[in-house]
Amino acid sequence: MQASEIWGERWINNTLPMARTYMEVACRKQSLVCLAADRRTMAGLNELLDQVGPYLAALKTHVDLIDDWSVESWKDFCSKAKKMDLLIFEDRKFADIGKISRDQMAGIYDIRSWSDLVTAHLISGPDIVDGLQAGWSDVGRSGGVLLLAQMSSRGNLLSPDYTETVVKLGSAHDGVFGFIGNGSKPEELKKLRVAVGQGKLIWTPGVNIAVGDGEMGQRYGAPDEAIHAGSDCIIVGSGIHKSDNPAESAKAYAELSWNALLEKKVIS
Repeated sequence: MQASEIWGERWINNTLPMARTYMEVACRKQSLVCLAADRRTMAGLNELLDQVGPYLAALKTHVDLIDDWSVESWKDFCSKAKKMDLLIFEDRKFADIGKISRDQMAGIYDIRSWSDLVTAHLISGPDIVDGLQAGWSDVGRSGGVLLLAQMSSRGNLLSPDYTETVVKLGSAHDGVFGFIGNGSKPEELKKLRVAVGQGKLIWTPGVNIAVGDGEMGQRYGAPDEAIHAGSDCIIVGSGIHKSDNPAESAKAYAELSWNALLEKKVIS
C-alpha cells in the first residue's frame, strides 16, 4: 500500500515536503517510533543504533549532551542513520528570536546541515520558525519545525490557552511540520488533534508499554492509545534504551504503533 493510502487525509493535507517524507519512511519501516537516543558517548549511540535502527522511523538527539562529540564522529553517525532510512530529529527546543535561532542552527554543531527536524517553543513569536527555516535554506536543505504544544512533565507551564495560541499560529505557518503533544494523557491528545485538524502532524513523548510514573516527574501512557488519540509518531526513550533487550523492545513498539495506525485506517 502507498503512503497516501495509509495516511489518507493526513497525507492530503500535509504539504510540507518533510511531513510527507516522514509518512513515507514510516510506511517503509512499518514503524511510528522515534527513539529518544539518550546516550552520552558516541560509542553508546552507535551501539544503540546498530541494535534498534531497523525498527525506527526517526532518531531524536541532544547533540550538546555527547561527552566525546566531534565533527567527524557525528558526521559518521548521521551517515549511518541515513543509511538505515531514519529521520534525524534534534530536540533543541529553540526559543529565541528568529535571527538568533537562525544563527544557532549554525555554530559549532551546525544543526542545519544534518537535522531533518527540530523542536521549538513559540514563546518568542512565530518569527522563530522563519529563522529556523532560513537556517536550513542557508545550506540548501529543507526541514520541519515541531512546536511544543503540550508537555508530559508534571507542573509544566503550557496552559490550555497557550496551547491554543501555539496551534493557531503554527497551523497557519508553512514551515511548521507539526506539534509535540502529551502522550501520557490520551484525552488531552484527542483535544489537541481536534484543534490541529489534519493539516499538521503530532508527535508524542510520554509513552511506554509500562504505563505510570517515570523518573524526574515524567509520566507515561500506552503507545497504541496515543496513536488512536491522534499521535502520528511515538517518542520512546527508556522503554527501549534501558531495556534488557533493546532490539526486541524496539520491535514491540514498532509493531504496536504500526498496527494502531492500520486499525485507525480500518475504523475511519
